[in-house]
Amino acid sequence: MQLVSSDVLVFENDANPDPIRRDFAAQALALANQIVRADHVVQAQARTFVEAGVKPLDALHLASAIAAQADFFCTCDDRLSKKARSLDTAPTRVISPLELISEIQP
Repeated sequence: MQLVSSDVLVFENDANPDPIRRDFAAQALALANQIVRADHVVQAQARTFVEAGVKPLDALHLASAIAAQADFFCTCDDRLSKKARSLDTAPTRVISPLELISEIQP
């Protein structure tokens, strides 16, 4: 299993006012094997998600995961999860943290 980061995650983390959480997240993001850039392809995909009712930043996160061909997009946001599961996110599956745990446990 590999961890994927993105320009969008870095942008969001940089805006975190809590220095302890910001530093912890930055350390976690530094472990990523891949960084997805918010290029025109990611932005175009995100626009289609926004048109479907996904919040812009969430749409960029989801589009980044798809661009990375991530197996999973894990979110705690029930509203985002419900909306994203109704969209074509192949090859990426939208799952909750509990679902992710069950997927990665042997």
